[in-house]
Amino acid sequence: MKNEFELAFKQVISDRNLPEEIILEALKDAMVSAYRRAVKASSAQKVEADIDLETGEVTIFAEKEVVEEVQDDRTEVKLSEARKVEEDADLGDLVMVESTPDDFGRVAAQTARQVIQQRIRQAERGAQFEYYNERVGEIVTGVVQAIHRNELTIGLNINAEGIMPRSQQIPGEYFRVHDRIRALLLDVEETTREPKIILSRAHRDFLRRLLENEVPEIYQGLVEIRSIAREAGHRSKVAVAALKPGVDPVGACVGVRGVRIQAIVRELSDEKIDVIEWNPNTEEFIAKALSPARVLSVFLNKNTRGMPTATVVVPEDQLSLAIGRNGQNARLSAKLTGWRIDIKGLFEVTSETLFQLKNNPQYALFAEKESESIPKIEAIMEKKAQGRPIQPEEYRELHKFTERVEKELITRREKVKKLIKERMEAAKEAVPDDAYDLPLMTLGLPTRVENILLEEGYENVGDLTYKLLLKPESIADIEGIGPTYIEKIEDSLQVMVGYEPLPEELQIAKEEMLQKDIDLEKLQKDLKGKAAEEEDKEEEGKPPSEDQDAEEPTEEKDEETIEEEVGEDEDREEAAEGDVAEEVVVPEDAYDLPLLTLGLSEETEALLTEAGFENVGELAQQMYSEPKEISDIEGIGPEAAATIQESLDIMVERKPLPDEGDESDQEEAAPESGEEKEPEQPEENQGEEE
Repeated sequence: MKNEFELAFKQVISDRNLPEEIILEALKDAMVSAYRRAVKASSAQKVEADIDLETGEVTIFAEKEVVEEVQDDRTEVKLSEARKVEEDADLGDLVMVESTPDDFGRVAAQTARQVIQQRIRQAERGAQFEYYNERVGEIVTGVVQAIHRNELTIGLNINAEGIMPRSQQIPGEYFRVHDRIRALLLDVEETTREPKIILSRAHRDFLRRLLENEVPEIYQGLVEIRSIAREAGHRSKVAVAALKPGVDPVGACVGVRGVRIQAIVRELSDEKIDVIEWNPNTEEFIAKALSPARVLSVFLNKNTRGMPTATVVVPEDQLSLAIGRNGQNARLSAKLTGWRIDIKGLFEVTSETLFQLKNNPQYALFAEKESESIPKIEAIMEKKAQGRPIQPEEYRELHKFTERVEKELITRREKVKKLIKERMEAAKEAVPDDAYDLPLMTLGLPTRVENILLEEGYENVGDLTYKLLLKPESIADIEGIGPTYIEKIEDSLQVMVGYEPLPEELQIAKEEMLQKDIDLEKLQKDLKGKAAEEEDKEEEGKPPSEDQDAEEPTEEKDEETIEEEVGEDEDREEAAEGDVAEEVVVPEDAYDLPLLTLGLSEETEALLTEAGFENVGELAQQMYSEPKEISDIEGIGPEAAATIQESLDIMVERKPLPDEGDESDQEEAAPESGEEKEPEQPEENQGEEE
């Protein structure tokens, strides 16, 4: 028959739901602590306890020194007693001998109670943390124990408690005490007391786990969930794909007569769920993501700052349905696809396209191709403005017109991007490797020209040759270097490294550089403002400006200034917030260059892509404004950051922002090599003499 000690020991194990080893270790530690208190032993002395589970007897072993005569029995033992334990014991040795006090059972029961309880509580906390830390991301079931203003307290298994903050609850969902609840185990934090277990019902992974539980095809790996966009309590969109031919992913998730999806809807308090089939074609995937709206066309533009943009064209009667209530449908579709979605009606897109063809000189090639269809489109738009009915074939004509222009625009951008890549590869091959080791002084240029090139960042012959091959106008735009000096530079480079301009087939015409459309609102505002100014001048009796062409800079913008006006103020404010070494404006053509053109390692390129940098322009803007952010990326150290900086200095022409003190500095600068400063001359004569 089992004794009382063994029964009590088994009862503690059953109540606490802890392993036998943990409880036994807690008892031994408690006995050791009780012995130290009873005999006032030093903490440096080694003491061990042994417990017989069958009889409940406790035996204490203490480490003592072997001596001839014992003066302190707590730390010393006779040689004869020591040799009973160890036969080869000798004077001065340390031996573990039994040292159990006479009435140790009663004393231990009084002094070890608190220690045992403390050790058991610590063991419970550790077991709870390990148990739930392994189940993070899974669904757990509990009972509501308390309802607070900002959170719910939920009782879980093994005497654990979890909390569900208000932000992780489904809006409009209410519970009562003792209600059973299912939730996602979001996170487990280890604290000095009980582990902090955070639960969630509003997280998108909660919907993912519910689908895995309800749909066997997902659990078996026949159907895969590609992405989820959720606004808890309102609407969710789920993109699924079949991993095995012949499996309908949408039908598998919905079930017969919607049985499977309805079970999930009830669990989520009647939250609407749209199940969409994932498509590798981005245009079709975005069109399906906007369901139930009907989409006419989708045009992708990856050459924008930040998130790539998809322009979606829908019929006028589908515009409100595509946007959704408070923009919910468009917002969820953008989260689902990872694209910034710009939804426009057919008439709005047609009107913008016509305006671009008429006012943007970069659309001149498209205007010539569409010269026959433009009058028809204008006639249809006039009917729309007058409120007259439009026939279905006229709707189709508008759709075909906008689709042709947008597709030609996309084709032209891809062509220019490919041509730029070929130019960069050709320029790299044309520059010898040893040219990067030659300083500029080896070219034999005047000291003034050499100093100007050094100030612009050209440190060696290789950099200068590569930049001159890739963008010859970048050297001509440097202040203080005219055509004469450019010829000298080219002659010197031809002698040193065999410089020759790139072939004509790699040249890019200016009208082909379609970086971004002109800002329609800004351009219309400028045109209206000029017309109002002319009317005011006529009323005041002043003649209108004779040199009117010089007041229309919007017609002569190049690819580096079309988009620069839109984000210039925003970029300057962002740069002023941090410690910026040099304020610069990155040329807009850099936003069309992929990262692979920098010649970085595959690992570095992958890390930059994961960090959100999709082109050279974005990387250059971040590097020139906050270089520390690049070096702080995990996996990219100072050496890799320096390599990125060198590649950007070669690839990107840095244009400093205008400074009020530039003019005064230029006037105070004196020519070098002993030349006297000549008096100021008119601008026309200065160009001739230079």
